[in-house]
Amino acid sequence: KFFCIAHSNLDEFFEVRVAGLRQEKESGRGGRSPDGRTAAETLEAVAASVRALLREARDGWRDELVPGLARAGIRFLHPAALGDAARAWLAAYYRERVHPVLTPLAVDPSHPFPQVLNKSENLITRATSRVGGEVRRRLVIVQVPRVLPAVVELPSAEGRMDYVFLADVIGAHLGELFPGAELEAPSAFRVTRNGELYIDEEETGSLLDAVEAELDNRRKGEAVRLEVSASCPVEIQEELLGRLGLDPKDLYVTEGPLNPARLMSVCAGEHSPALREPAFMAREADGLGGREDLFAALRERDRLLHHPYESFETVVRFLEQAASDPRVLAIKQTLYRTGGDPRVVGGIGGERFEQRAADPETRGDD
Repeated sequence: KFFCIAHSNLDEFFEVRVAGLRQEKESGRGGRSPDGRTAAETLEAVAASVRALLREARDGWRDELVPGLARAGIRFLHPAALGDAARAWLAAYYRERVHPVLTPLAVDPSHPFPQVLNKSENLITRATSRVGGEVRRRLVIVQVPRVLPAVVELPSAEGRMDYVFLADVIGAHLGELFPGAELEAPSAFRVTRNGELYIDEEETGSLLDAVEAELDNRRKGEAVRLEVSASCPVEIQEELLGRLGLDPKDLYVTEGPLNPARLMSVCAGEHSPALREPAFMAREADGLGGREDLFAALRERDRLLHHPYESFETVVRFLEQAASDPRVLAIKQTLYRTGGDPRVVGGIGGERFEQRAADPETRGDD
């Protein structure tokens, strides 16, 4: 989990902090930061630190995580290493679940380089075809679909969990997308784009519409980082850098999984209890545990809760009591990164509250 979270945080760091530094460098404004560096110097320091971090992550994945998980019965396999039965199952999975959602793209004079989505994993290779005696050689790209799990769990013997990376599944069947063409071995690449939101609240008519539009633009913002698998040929690396408007220092060659954050799905479920930390039990906030009337407790004094160390159930009870109180006209709150608990965003007492709000005797003037 730490391996996944560290890479997810690194993605956000590039989307926001590195993107901002690049803009500052290109604009020529900003001067020196409090540590005495210019934006260009900070970018160089960031690149050096990130490369050291990624080497450590690579070694941890290769030398600790993969063998350690294998000893615990969780293996990551390549399609070429599978037996006949597993390969047949994987081929059927590809035909039924994967192939229908793939969109192969060609890059040639009549097909411009596609708009690769932010943080999407993609396969790239060269395809050679012969048309009327003419040999045509072009780049082809296939996005690994996000609607499917990043790793495919194989039917395995009881007590073992075998996974194959979805990108490897697609790579093994890439020829089916380009019939009649000769394909070189595919490589994986990933682009990180500027993820900042640029919204002028005074200029926009609807803040909600503006945020939605900017969230969509984040998927297509200016490229700030290119990650490629270690097998990617140098000429393809250079072509990708040129197409994306990036420099060699923005290139990061990866020997492990290209999108580690999506490996979090391996942690889902109830399997492998011996590998998990004991479940954390949040404590009730002092002075609020067992209090049926939280409003009475608040009339005594203000209360400060510390989450996740103190239970969020206190907040849920507070909202439930507010939603059931006929004297409450509205509940206004700021939510940040809500979880999946429907009691908070799914309408706590929502039906009762809407009925009261529609009743002129309880609605009030506000």
